[in-house]
Amino acid sequence: MPTAPVHRFASDNNAGVHPVVLDAIARANTGHATAYGDDEWTLRANGLFDELFGRPVDTFMVWGGTGANVLALATMLSPAGAVVCTDSSHINVDETGAPERVLGAKLIDVPHRNGKLVPEQIEEFAHFRGVMHHVQPSVVSITQSTEWGTLYSADEIAAICDTAHRLGMKVHLDGARIANATVALGGTAAALRSFTVDAGVDVVSFGGAKNGMMHGEAVVYLDRSLSSSAQYVRKQVTQLPSKVRYISAQFIALLEDDLWLANARHANDMAQVLHRAVCDIPGVRLAGPPAVNSLYPALPPALIEPLRDWSFFYDWDVHHHQVRWMTAWDTTPADVDAFAQGVRHFSDAL
Repeated sequence: MPTAPVHRFASDNNAGVHPVVLDAIARANTGHATAYGDDEWTLRANGLFDELFGRPVDTFMVWGGTGANVLALATMLSPAGAVVCTDSSHINVDETGAPERVLGAKLIDVPHRNGKLVPEQIEEFAHFRGVMHHVQPSVVSITQSTEWGTLYSADEIAAICDTAHRLGMKVHLDGARIANATVALGGTAAALRSFTVDAGVDVVSFGGAKNGMMHGEAVVYLDRSLSSSAQYVRKQVTQLPSKVRYISAQFIALLEDDLWLANARHANDMAQVLHRAVCDIPGVRLAGPPAVNSLYPALPPALIEPLRDWSFFYDWDVHHHQVRWMTAWDTTPADVDAFAQGVRHFSDAL
């Protein structure tokens, strides 16, 4: 049996910090700097986000992904407002009810279609608006790339934004893996803009921790009129770090010289390599090659636990014996080869 690549394919959250990012943190660790974001690193990082989106935007650094989503939604929701999202969305499944508990806002979760939401599902709740007995749908939240490793095209997001805006709603994009999506859709800042700014997205939760950072995300207001209360709400929802410079320094490291894209490109490429390495193993049922850095194989039930005990990974759809394997910025071909050998070994043992 090959040596297990322990936790290597469970999540890109398990990866370490990129050396360039670590070095950026160390370089920022010199002397005193004004707390709460009034520092040279945050000023530079904010400028880089302006350049990235091709227009002035308002950027707020936060501790983590759940906090980024809570801050974004808190500043977008109307009184008695509700959020339309898919039933597989991170805010609905994997944030321990944070948007509902912290914000007191109802999530209207609709069945996902290959991980995605479509405009017709927004239209279904148009009749709620203006009726005092109903929550008021005021935000649509989508994820790019989705929780099922799929991608919205720029046109699909534009259609969602057009529908939402016509109904008086705003659009939030959970971009925990926005770099992986950007690489898959062209790999340039123009590709990013095509499915965010150009498509009509209002606010983005911009991920960093899954793409080589130690911690930290950014909430980016493409519609700057929505950010007027963000500085207060960020503190209120416990997402204001005192030493913001360390998060900002990490984003500088990612955004300068396009390290954010290089990391994501490598992770996506390694997922392609993993797909090729396991797709012919008996019992491993896979769809086509992955769009980003995740695979969702359906496995024989008897294979799952021995394989997981050897190298941990998560269940995804237990009813269909479907699991998730993920690659990261630091996944190596040797890691993929070892994991594929393990899958083959346990499959042959059935």
